[in-house]
Amino acid sequence: MGVKRSLQSAGTLLSFLANIFTVLCTATNYWTRYQGGHSGLWQECNHGVCSNIPCQTMLAVTGACMVLAAGFGVVGMVIGLRILCHQGESLRGQTTSAILFLSGLLLLIALTGYTAKNALKSDVFFSWSYFLGWLALPFSVLSGFCFLMADMIMQSTDAISGFPVCL
Repeated sequence: MGVKRSLQSAGTLLSFLANIFTVLCTATNYWTRYQGGHSGLWQECNHGVCSNIPCQTMLAVTGACMVLAAGFGVVGMVIGLRILCHQGESLRGQTTSAILFLSGLLLLIALTGYTAKNALKSDVFFSWSYFLGWLALPFSVLSGFCFLMADMIMQSTDAISGFPVCL
């Protein structure tokens, strides 16, 4: 297996992990913990009773960015799989990289906004769902870099293939 293929495989694996983490953290209610309960993007649970969170601007932005990040991550992973399986001969790794970088940017916006909203509260502690989101961020960005590097290798190979070599 060549370097290009290894980078594409690593990019696909990293994007798969990033998608799993993004979907898990978006769907669960353990972004913050506090005395007697916990909350997520969609619900708040106090003493075992969960209810929907009333509309708050920052939570709505965070939720929208997380859903969009998950969507772009899945699209990037599918395109990456097509490239890896040689079904996307016309597809370039730059497209996949751009989509995965966009997914990472959306994750960064969502998590930074949520952090800014809750960081100064002394009785609130971030929980595992929140940290899964932060773990998905480098995986998404690294998968984009893997596809970008694989595409650069392919471009450089194509560029020097026509030059005569005299040894």
